[in-house]
Amino acid sequence: MIKDIQQEILRIKKEKHITILAHSYQAEEIQEIADHTGDSFRLSELAAKDPNDTLIMCGVHFMAETCKLLSPDKKVILAKEGCGCPMAEQLSADELRQLKKQYPGHTVVAYINTTAALKTECDVCVTSASAVEICRKIENDKILFIPDCNLGAFVAGQLPEKQIRLIKGGCPVHAAVTEEEALTAKKQHPGALLLVHPECVPAVAKHADYIGSTSGIVSFAKKSEANKFIIGTEISIAEHLQFECPEKEFYTLSKRLICPDMKRTTLMDVYKTLQGGGLEIKMSEEVIKKASVCIERMLELG
Repeated sequence: MIKDIQQEILRIKKEKHITILAHSYQAEEIQEIADHTGDSFRLSELAAKDPNDTLIMCGVHFMAETCKLLSPDKKVILAKEGCGCPMAEQLSADELRQLKKQYPGHTVVAYINTTAALKTECDVCVTSASAVEICRKIENDKILFIPDCNLGAFVAGQLPEKQIRLIKGGCPVHAAVTEEEALTAKKQHPGALLLVHPECVPAVAKHADYIGSTSGIVSFAKKSEANKFIIGTEISIAEHLQFECPEKEFYTLSKRLICPDMKRTTLMDVYKTLQGGGLEIKMSEEVIKKASVCIERMLELG
């Protein structure tokens, strides 16, 4: 049944010249029918270069918005309406304006996991993979980093010469993992390397053999000569890696590392979106223009 639906999706998208984008946290059966897979910003970059004018994002709302910012003339559809991101939505543009008054003279650095509305108030954007490099290149030593305090703390630890202000918040899924779970996992799987996302709390990250973005974790595991890994990010990554590297062993750091919003999108949602479903992302020219400034600055520095 699943294979039949996949074959029909492949047929329809080819017939209608539609490109399917699937974030790394999506299920294996969705990744198999996607044209591009990977981290959110990488997907937006690939979509901008793709020849098709209609894009289906299998992910969450801010990812579809970022895709629209990089491809304003294309039709961008979120496959499952209502899939949000607590971290991206935790701070409003009005609240950020108040923070900017509280910390005058600071360069506002926004994690890519933010809404388009929030990006209109920021100076530069970063991904988890580029955050340290870009913050190092910012001439101003005073930085207000939003919204993930754990990623911000990781950046601050790498750049002691910078004065990095953080706000309370971040990814509730990654932040829920405890130091006790990290120590237990290492004890249960002796010899396995612990790879964690910087959205995890510092108490967990300090036990890691590698700290990096989702794509960084995947790349490290594939290239490493080691054959056992504890994956400290969304559990789907351990599954994908097991498919790609069957000769290696992958263990999840915590059973709680499940993003409910990512798991809401199903193969049938993709099928229905190809038939006119989903949520089309629409933004005013003003929002697109203002929100694109911090992304353009990121590309300049990155």
